[in-house]
Amino acid sequence: MKFRTLIFSLLLTTATAKADVGAAVPLYEESELIALFETNSHLERVKQDECQLVQDIEARATRVGSPAYEFLYGDMLAWGVCVEQDAELGVYYMEQAAQQGLPAALEQLGRYYVTGTLVQQDQRRAIPYLREAASLGHTRARIQLAELLVDDVGSPLDYEDAYRWLYQTITADSRTRNRIAQLRSALEARMPQNIIARAKRRTSYW
Repeated sequence: MKFRTLIFSLLLTTATAKADVGAAVPLYEESELIALFETNSHLERVKQDECQLVQDIEARATRVGSPAYEFLYGDMLAWGVCVEQDAELGVYYMEQAAQQGLPAALEQLGRYYVTGTLVQQDQRRAIPYLREAASLGHTRARIQLAELLVDDVGSPLDYEDAYRWLYQTITADSRTRNRIAQLRSALEARMPQNIIARAKRRTSYW
């Protein structure tokens, strides 16, 4: 009887300890991460999960070389979220993700060069990052690229592509649509009519 009581007590203690720790947080799917990047909520999600996945995130970034995890880990390092802050190493991992063509990494690095966040401000250096992200369908990158071109940063040779990408952008957000319309008008004022017409003709989903 005493033995049974002891076993029951141990089981109860174990169950209570597990309840105190909470359920294990599953590792993020890549599609889930990309959705979090789009809303810029990925760092908040890591904090909400009480930093339980830091080792897994680091392993996926440093050993597996997953671009989504490289970007996530880089951002965590850059801003000291659940890890010791190391901005230089953070930008390195963002660069690694960008080199693998992750739109979120390309857009963020481009934006950082525009604003001088973490890196030396260099708007012209931002152009290749934003251009690549824009070509991959990243809406914010398309808008930022067009804004730079309208401000006479970059080459007029990029006008046609920038205009075409804005023209083909679909968004449910009315403010974004209005901003795109403004930028298209500004680019049209800088472009010959035949180039505008060609940019529109090249926009096709069929």
